Amino acid sequence: MSLFAILYMIFAYLLGSISSAILICKVASLPDPRQYGSHNPGATNVFRIGGRWTALSVLIFDILKGMLPVWAGYYLGLTQFELGMVALGACMGHIFPIFFRFKGGKGVATAFGAIAPIAWAVAGSIFGTWFIVFLVSGYSSLSAVVTALLAPFYVWWFKPEFTFPVALVSCLLIYRHHDNIQRLWRGQEDKIWSKLKKNKN
Repeated sequence: MSLFAILYMIFAYLLGSISSAILICKVASLPDPRQYGSHNPGATNVFRIGGRWTALSVLIFDILKGMLPVWAGYYLGLTQFELGMVALGACMGHIFPIFFRFKGGKGVATAFGAIAPIAWAVAGSIFGTWFIVFLVSGYSSLSAVVTALLAPFYVWWFKPEFTFPVALVSCLLIYRHHDNIQRLWRGQEDKIWSKLKKNKN
């Protein structure tokens, strides 16, 4: 990697380290997502705290902080490998944010944003997989894990040169969901709609 690419990857990491969930909840006078619900600073937990519009704001911000560095990297002349490393940097920033003691979210939205510029077919396949699994199961975590497992295969099919960095991103996402995987295996993971009903009651 060139020196510029390394510095740009660090920039992507710092951008990814900005936690929209924490900042937006603070501006909206909502509870800190790290202290409420699943304690995860992400759009799903913010949905439980502040409703759909607040969660949508978090979702859009998290997608953009992964998408914009990779997209701009195309125009800055980065190689395919370097673009993949930039995507990885943005995701690592979200999961291990330097501004929040390296305790961040699970990286699903940021990873989607970082992978989406590779090809619209890849983005559509990833989103379609997440949406279908979520509709069938009702588990946001299961949708994320299944999508992370399949994402490298989608990339290999459409843009094989990006397979390795996307596989690294997928490994990060699966690692970040290890607690959810254990709860799913034991049948202790709540569906998103069940959690919302509990909070209302």
